[in-house]
Amino acid sequence: MKKILIFTAGFGEGHNTAARSVAAAVKQIAGEGQAEAVVIDLMHECYGRFNKMVCKFYIGVINHAPKVWERIYKWLDESRGMEANLGLLVGLVPKLAEILEREKPDAVVSTYPVYSYLIARIYKDGKPRPFSQVTIVTDSITVNSVWYRGGSDYFIVPNEDTAVVMREKGVDDSKIKMLGFPVTHRFSTEAITRTPPAEGNKRVLFMINSAKAEAPNVVRRLLELPEIQLSVTVGRDEELRAAVGKVIAASGRTVEIYGWTDKLPNLLMSHHILVSKAGGATVQETIAAKTPMMIMQVVPGQEEGNARLLLGHKCGALTETTDAIVQAVGEAFANGAQLWATWEQNITKLSKPDAALVIARFVLDLEPRKP
Repeated sequence: MKKILIFTAGFGEGHNTAARSVAAAVKQIAGEGQAEAVVIDLMHECYGRFNKMVCKFYIGVINHAPKVWERIYKWLDESRGMEANLGLLVGLVPKLAEILEREKPDAVVSTYPVYSYLIARIYKDGKPRPFSQVTIVTDSITVNSVWYRGGSDYFIVPNEDTAVVMREKGVDDSKIKMLGFPVTHRFSTEAITRTPPAEGNKRVLFMINSAKAEAPNVVRRLLELPEIQLSVTVGRDEELRAAVGKVIAASGRTVEIYGWTDKLPNLLMSHHILVSKAGGATVQETIAAKTPMMIMQVVPGQEEGNARLLLGHKCGALTETTDAIVQAVGEAFANGAQLWATWEQNITKLSKPDAALVIARFVLDLEPRKP
């Protein structure tokens, strides 16, 4: 039986989405007893509560102090900061070495770049590595060099735009595999349920994951567009749900509000437009759903590439103010929704909803590494 270890980290949902999706795809393809894929967040296992604090700090910085994150991102890209500070993660090395020795994997897949550096430290000085190493790059276009400086047998990238960037940065073309971003298999196995926009059927999904103070006003303004049907996701934030609910009640309109939900694939595939920030998982899932997007926030660094991907292929609009969101939604549905139709055609060309299955097959088909 083939054993595949998939290492992730909780610094942004894109890493975990990719890891879980590949693991599920391996199980779906290989079946019981033929292959096993195990997802491991080594940072959480080793550092527990402290790791949760660091993850929370990271999310806080990118959402509330983006200029600070921009400087950190640039420093990581242009310096050897990762290598120089690897000692801060010294506790991970023996734990990772123990896991690799115990599990004896045929392949190690990482969706977070730090693991490549840890593996390189374990197998230094010519020590043979008895497994194939695959890195799934979860960013698009603005790919920080930390992703490839640590080394890997293969780098799986989400789109050709990103492959071009990595080739230009000197990554061996034979190591780059343009297989897509692994989202849940539901995007490939469940049908898109929306019909073309029409009177009484212009569905907008507002996924609130940042700028929460302004979110109720965005809802209020969108509800001033009489022709749209609005749905809103608020996550586990009960205070936000109450604020949004108050606005909806005052409008007299009917709006579907979702807290935490596992129905996101269905929501994306049943709506015509997504309004949200350019997070890695969010952008890749809206591409998988072939749903054009209004980008209301772009965090400097990795999210710039996500936005460039959508805007460069004309799959939506950059709408960083409430006025811009409302105007863009109106324009998308105007004139028989001609602009929306163009966006949908373009995003369909980017969509690889079965990427998790393709990546799982690639990993499962890797030949055993020679000692």
